[in-house]
Amino acid sequence: NMVMSFRVSDLQMLLGFVGRSKSGLKHELVTRALQLVQFDCSPEVFKKIKELYETRYAKKSSEVSQPQPQPPRAPEALSIHSSYERGSAVPRTSLSTTNIDYPALYGKYLNGLGRVPPTVTKPEVRLVKLPFYTTLDELLKPTELVPQNNEKLQESPCIFALTPRQVELIRNSRELQPGVKSVQVVLRICYTDTSSPQEDQYPPNIAVKVNHSYCSVPGYYPSNKPGVEPKRPCRPINLTHLMYLSAATNRITVTWGNYGKSYSVGLYLVRQMTSAELLQRLKTIGIKHPELCKALVKEKLRLDPDSEIATTGVRVSLICPLVKMRLSVPCRAETCAHLQCFDAVFYLQMNEKKPTWMCPVCDKPAPYDQLIIDGLLSKILTECEDADEIEYLVDGSWCPIRAEKERSCSPQCPILVLGSSDVNGLLPTPNGNGENGKAPADVVDLTLDSSSSEEEEEEDEEEDDDDEGPQRKRRCSYEKGLVSAC
Repeated sequence: NMVMSFRVSDLQMLLGFVGRSKSGLKHELVTRALQLVQFDCSPEVFKKIKELYETRYAKKSSEVSQPQPQPPRAPEALSIHSSYERGSAVPRTSLSTTNIDYPALYGKYLNGLGRVPPTVTKPEVRLVKLPFYTTLDELLKPTELVPQNNEKLQESPCIFALTPRQVELIRNSRELQPGVKSVQVVLRICYTDTSSPQEDQYPPNIAVKVNHSYCSVPGYYPSNKPGVEPKRPCRPINLTHLMYLSAATNRITVTWGNYGKSYSVGLYLVRQMTSAELLQRLKTIGIKHPELCKALVKEKLRLDPDSEIATTGVRVSLICPLVKMRLSVPCRAETCAHLQCFDAVFYLQMNEKKPTWMCPVCDKPAPYDQLIIDGLLSKILTECEDADEIEYLVDGSWCPIRAEKERSCSPQCPILVLGSSDVNGLLPTPNGNGENGKAPADVVDLTLDSSSSEEEEEEDEEEDDDDEGPQRKRRCSYEKGLVSAC
């Protein structure tokens, strides 16, 4: 390879010729020069590379007057040179990346040379921000995967080297699990669409090779429904464990299926976050003050003059709809129209495993950067420990709802008290009027007073057996005492 054989002075002359930075260690200069050959090599640049190589080769020759042998060409340089000789545009045969200042547009040189006219500004592909990944460096801007032939299976290579600072960031980062560092080099792939930030989307038949080994790519979620295709979680692909954590050049090859749709890939140095870290960040910056939440409640319950039915209150459950447990960190998206909350702890854990970021209450998007912790409901949870539901009133105040518990308790009193054979037929008499706590006793007393035929039977029994009479009377008065206590 001509570029690989260059000295520092040759590399500096080449980079200076195209207006690139000439500073840095030799491996950085080599990386920049290789990227120039792979990606932005115009006829003028190739001529300069050839000139520098032949000049150095001529100095080594003992006979300067003899014609110099044709130097060997690198495969990449040969293919690019041939395409220019044929008069065709240079195909973007491979991806390139750098961690140093790089022209914003592909093929646009700082000295004015290039394939893209200076007046043309092509919109760039953007990827959506991922809550669980904090971007530290952009190693390669999203670059289109361009097919090189009519084959269905295509290969696109990319070369780059990490800076010493980036290597240290990776090595000094903590482990999320054995062998997995929190600071990573990740590959992201999406549709080539510049209209809006794109979500990760893999092309068919994807395979990623890093140096000499293939990298694992997330598989498909199994589908239990007939006729429904299994879905694939398209996430950033971690390449770190297969890379050279040194000044050495890394080579990445993306294999992909060419079936008409266009894809772009980008490389990033990121720090992967955990759900616990996102929760702590939310607790730090995402709490909505109780007074603001109270104002929101009043606004939602404000009487609408056009409404035929006035809203007097709204109920909110203190149970998380995700896990059916009491809320610990009540949370919802600011874009949600409801006051009901879900638990931030479980919501973040679920999205860490399978990111959907959909509200479990209204089934609308609830992205991380829109989440808030309801300060008012957090306060209510500490003050109201014996109820699973509360009601907000028009003035912004609230009250616990315990009626369900009372109704569920009311039938138990007569069941326990009136369990004897002589009154079992009278159990259906409670009629649901026991919300004030007095009706159950009244119902049972009225029932006993109205059972004149049974009392007559009891008097007959007293005449037959004087010993049983006092016991039955004591038991009856004991029963009434129990019911009253309820």
